[in-house]
Amino acid sequence: MKKTLLLLCACMLIVAGPVTTATKAEAAFGKGELKVGAAGGDVYELQGRLKYLGFYTGKIDGRLGWRTHRAVRLFQYQFGLEVDGVVGSDTKRKLVEASKLWAPGVSNRIFKKGDRGGYVWELQRRLQFIGYYSGKIDGKFGWQTDRAVRDFQYRFGLKVDGRVGPKTKLKLWKATRRWSPQAGKVPQRKTKVTGLTQMKPMAQVPKHTSGLSKHDIDIIARAVHAEARGESYTGKVAVAAVILNRLESEQFPDSPSAIVYQPLAFEAVADGQINMTPNLRARKAVYDAINGWDPSGGALYYFNPVKATSRWIWGRPQIKRIGEHIFTR
Repeated sequence: MKKTLLLLCACMLIVAGPVTTATKAEAAFGKGELKVGAAGGDVYELQGRLKYLGFYTGKIDGRLGWRTHRAVRLFQYQFGLEVDGVVGSDTKRKLVEASKLWAPGVSNRIFKKGDRGGYVWELQRRLQFIGYYSGKIDGKFGWQTDRAVRDFQYRFGLKVDGRVGPKTKLKLWKATRRWSPQAGKVPQRKTKVTGLTQMKPMAQVPKHTSGLSKHDIDIIARAVHAEARGESYTGKVAVAAVILNRLESEQFPDSPSAIVYQPLAFEAVADGQINMTPNLRARKAVYDAINGWDPSGGALYYFNPVKATSRWIWGRPQIKRIGEHIFTR
């Protein structure tokens, strides 16, 4: 009798097998799909894991709105999944694998010298992708990784401390939007921007759109064409970058249309020039901005000093001037 029971238990263990990542994903998120409009604990975790990896920058509020949907699509693109914004079993499994070290309350975890595994692998690959790291991809945060991080921080105007926190993660993610886990090292041109060397995307228009729809891109391109038609190409990219910076900021609406058509936001909307058909350079400028090139230096506003009479806009902290526009925070 005892032998029979032991044999039965052994069979059950063989059938059950070890706990798989899929099972862990289901335990973390539940079995149902998460779509726009979903709310609750599963969405809190989704946002927490996405923020931990640098894909989500909004509030962790447990509501799957446009900003969370876009972060999901960005994650899906980067990890070779179907880009549909729906968090199903494949996306859950990949997200759990990519954020193994995440736990509630550690979304802003700082990685530093001595750490290993998890995000360090991705950190090394992204730094290698833009030419800052030439060492072995081993998941160990050693002196070479530390030096590469410090060099990246210096070049991109961050605090140079070798510690990879939310700001460094986000800046690195933006600078490596074309990276994917399957990607190799891709050479890129360097361009001088106010004394700093930043990575400028190559000339070709990228195939992906970082989760933005064709309508979103068309709206931004119309704004760029109308607002910066007489500006240099850098000036056009800077205007596109301002719109994308607003999209990432919690101070502004969470869709390109709402940002562009926000009352008194853009002169081109008021005078009707927003309805002009954008040219190819305006569209290309949008793609370059999507790929992480931000000549504005992170600006949220810009104005023409010859025309501007508002004391408020003149009082904003100024970052730089490109052509006829002054860019501010």
